[in-house]
Amino acid sequence: MNVFLLYLLLLKATCTTFSGLASLPIIRADLVERYHVITDAQLNTAVAAGRTGPGPLGIYVVCVGYQAAGVPGWIAGVLAVMTPAFVIIALLRFLGRRAELPAVRRVIRSMLIAAAGCLLATAVTLAGSAIHDPFTGSVAAAAFALFAFTGVDSLWVMLGAAAAGAVRWLVG
Repeated sequence: MNVFLLYLLLLKATCTTFSGLASLPIIRADLVERYHVITDAQLNTAVAAGRTGPGPLGIYVVCVGYQAAGVPGWIAGVLAVMTPAFVIIALLRFLGRRAELPAVRRVIRSMLIAAAGCLLATAVTLAGSAIHDPFTGSVAAAAFALFAFTGVDSLWVMLGAAAAGAVRWLVG
């Protein structure tokens, strides 16, 4: 894939969403479904790799760039993550007091709700491609139940899932 096109696609995803993983549906639609540059499994790997380290949630975009085009794709991903931060400075200068207007707030809330819907639809699709066997499905269901119905910290859920995976790997 052309690295400049990859940069533009990743930039579109990072500029049209408000938080880290909200760009996931756009990236999946462009790079998995439209251009077939990466697979769902590679996208899952990029998200997992981006989530393992500290830092912003959207850093997985850099991993996606690497998956799509190697080191030049990695550079495109870094630039796509950084560009909106520089653009927002000029945008904030322009918006100023207008950001408090009810109409502007309604537009922003509507966009957030639409992004949440897109993220949910993509999460269901990616979960389907990540769950290959009953063990993986049961770990996913247990993690969901702990997140949804208890106050267990996410660190403990992740460590428990990693321990379950290690035990399965050791047992064979």
